[in-house]
Amino acid sequence: MTRKLFVTTALPYANAAFHIGHMMEYIQADIWVRFQRMQRDGAGLREVHFVGADDTHGTPIMIAAEKEGITPQEFVAKIAAGRAQYLDGFHIAFDNWYSTDSPENVELSQGIYRKLRDTGLISTKIVDRFFDPVKGMFLADRNIKGECPKCGAKDQYGDNCEVCGAAYQPTELVNPFSVFTGSTPILKPSEQYFFKLSDPRCFEFLKDWLNTPGRLQPEMVNKVSEWLGEAGEKLADWDISRDAPYFGIPIPDAPGKFFYVWLDAPVGYLASLKNYCQKKGMDFDALLNDPATEQIHFIGKDIVSFHLLFWPAMLKFADHPVIDKLKVNVHGHLTVNNEKMSKSRGTGISPLRYLNLGMNPEWLRYYIAFKLNSKVEDLDFTGDDFVARVNSDLIGKYVNIASRCAGFIAKKFDGKLAASLSEGAQGWIARALTTADGKQRQASIAAHFDGREFGKALREIMEIADITNQYVDENKPWILAKDADKTAELHDVCTTALILFRQLTILLSPVLPGVAANVAKFLNDEQLVWADTDVASGVVSQAMLGRSIGAYNHLMTRVDAKMIEELFDAPAPAAAVAVAAPAAKAAAPAAASAAAPLDGVEALAPEIKIDDFMKIDLRIAKIVNCEHVDGSDKLLRLTLDVGEGRLRNVFSGIKSMYQPEELVGKLTVMVANLAPRKMKFGVSEGMVLAGSAADEKANPGIYILNPWPGAEPGMRIR
Repeated sequence: MTRKLFVTTALPYANAAFHIGHMMEYIQADIWVRFQRMQRDGAGLREVHFVGADDTHGTPIMIAAEKEGITPQEFVAKIAAGRAQYLDGFHIAFDNWYSTDSPENVELSQGIYRKLRDTGLISTKIVDRFFDPVKGMFLADRNIKGECPKCGAKDQYGDNCEVCGAAYQPTELVNPFSVFTGSTPILKPSEQYFFKLSDPRCFEFLKDWLNTPGRLQPEMVNKVSEWLGEAGEKLADWDISRDAPYFGIPIPDAPGKFFYVWLDAPVGYLASLKNYCQKKGMDFDALLNDPATEQIHFIGKDIVSFHLLFWPAMLKFADHPVIDKLKVNVHGHLTVNNEKMSKSRGTGISPLRYLNLGMNPEWLRYYIAFKLNSKVEDLDFTGDDFVARVNSDLIGKYVNIASRCAGFIAKKFDGKLAASLSEGAQGWIARALTTADGKQRQASIAAHFDGREFGKALREIMEIADITNQYVDENKPWILAKDADKTAELHDVCTTALILFRQLTILLSPVLPGVAANVAKFLNDEQLVWADTDVASGVVSQAMLGRSIGAYNHLMTRVDAKMIEELFDAPAPAAAVAVAAPAAKAAAPAAASAAAPLDGVEALAPEIKIDDFMKIDLRIAKIVNCEHVDGSDKLLRLTLDVGEGRLRNVFSGIKSMYQPEELVGKLTVMVANLAPRKMKFGVSEGMVLAGSAADEKANPGIYILNPWPGAEPGMRIR
């Protein structure tokens, strides 16, 4: 029976561009998909459908769209328009890229909900939910942060901890705060809809499902078994609803209620497949109900609590056929120098910068694949190791074979390979492509690729390259070419080397699709077929003997170490000052020596302790309005939103530098806990921070501070 594979990856949230973690997961899945598409089951190639989508619903996107003055649909369309440059740039070949904000997803999500409701697994109850008093809205789990109630990790979302993997309710967070305003949320009652994950039926199903051989990695079986408990006592009902206003899919027969994004997002995998089937004229339902169909899902370890508890139970009790064929491949994080990537430390890698620097995308594909295995382990990126690995393996071992031998075929033999091989050459081919005990390397390599042991597969492929290079080194075609009596031997050696080069290319093609396509043109192959690596069938040599090949063009350059220096994100400024930068009005001063103070800059004030600093409450403020003050030559009247549900009136002596209309809508920094001061023109309720020299004659001007993009009114500067 020919396998039919429905392959999916985690859906990226449509509020930002792809980051390097997305690329790692997509590269891993793409390599596996490309390998599967080269395999045969009986007479036919495997059928593989690789689909993805943007996760588009939820409060963060609604808020982001509101800030830009556009609809949520327009906002996510802008994000979606930028996806192709990443996917195409790294040779990631999804068959279909879609959106969870689609008619297919509405139909499927509401259909699954109705089945769950009819099965008795939906309940409602009045619960206290966090409410942002400044924003005036209920907060979704991902709109709240705080300390994990299980391990104490800081800055964790309200649904699960990215450090220890624990799942919990947002009300369990320690020291919670709203991600929108930084304010402490209050609890307000609301009727919510729940999926009854605590139902004994869910426990019995999940216990059997998780322990089905091949379903997921053993370490994940052990981890999720801990979450289940001995009798399901650790399973809590899952809140699947959110209150209006909310950008999402309406819950049937529940006015003002919407599905929480965690319900409709994973249904987006099916929605993308259904959309793809419609485009291709395929029967969606028939494909899912076909016994030969399997879903293979790639996911990061930080969100497995949802994907290994709620998602499979939801599919099961909605009677969805895919659940019996679902396998989940969990992977670790991508770190840099064994540390979590961080822009503030300058260890963030931008995939778009990688491409814009002219770095070959297949360098990264190879390096990631070389580090990957089937375990849930973090993958570490080290600049020096990246340069050494790529230059050694891809240039020094692989490409080197063709570059040393192809030119002789063109110059000496009119581009035609030898019609037969010597016994010695055939012996080298057998030695390269079989192990010491006589087993075919391609079978072992195929098993490694199939089992996602990419690192093991590439190490074995490089062993073939090592043997091939040893053969070339021992026979020295550059020496043979100088002796007219050695022409036949030269032909034999170069043909043998290129036969093995073709084998290496076929085996590497899931990882290096761009290079493989160029090699196929060079060797006059319509396509590279995995079956041609079968030593026992005899096609390894026969497919190439006597063939005319094209002119060789260089396939890949070496990594320039200087590129690595430019690859990483520049470190962000220190937190205490990073939120503030000169307003657009202020020109940046010319570069100067750090040791030489600027003219008119006063000496530093006496040292203070951290407790002294913490007495000053500095807040991000939005300038809602600005106007001249009648009778004053220095003051402007600012109306400020400090995220506290009211507006403040502040007078600032910056009139000489700014026109009121320049400041309206801008963010700035103010001292929020300064006692109100009664002035001639009214009461000033705080102080706007500004920079100036002590001697304005030497260095004239006064400049208010302007926070970096992303800061929000009410955020405290620490």
